[in-house]
Amino acid sequence: MATISLIKEAVAALKERTGSSVPAITKWINTEKKTEVKKHVLRAALKRGVSDGTLIQVKASYKLSPEAKKVVAKAKAAPKKKSATKKTASKKKTTSTTKKPAPEKAAPKKPASKKEATSSKKSSPKKKKSAPKKKSAPKKKKSGSKKK
Repeated sequence: MATISLIKEAVAALKERTGSSVPAITKWINTEKKTEVKKHVLRAALKRGVSDGTLIQVKASYKLSPEAKKVVAKAKAAPKKKSATKKTASKKKTTSTTKKPAPEKAAPKKPASKKEATSSKKSSPKKKKSAPKKKSAPKKKKSGSKKK
């Protein structure tokens, strides 16, 4: 498998916003594809990907270009469509069953009796409002000395 295609796959799978670093790409290739890519080969492939326009270098990381993202998305979408057709067939079977109507809402609660209302007033006396907290003075803006 070509190194650049492995790199594209790794960057797409890692989904890092700022791009994937070289160590992250090599680690992904080692764990997922169980192949080892030598450093000089990887660096050459990354350099070629940047010159072709399939990769974008951001500091020490690499991202897929918008065109490359579309190609990777199309490649992944093709296998998913086959599995999606199988799922829709099973969904049709479940939707064919009739749905039961929603149960009616429970009757509204009765208001509390007068005895309960008066007893609750006696047990919780009204609290006095405390004085509002003082606001701290706004910080003064630093006025830089203007040089002429």
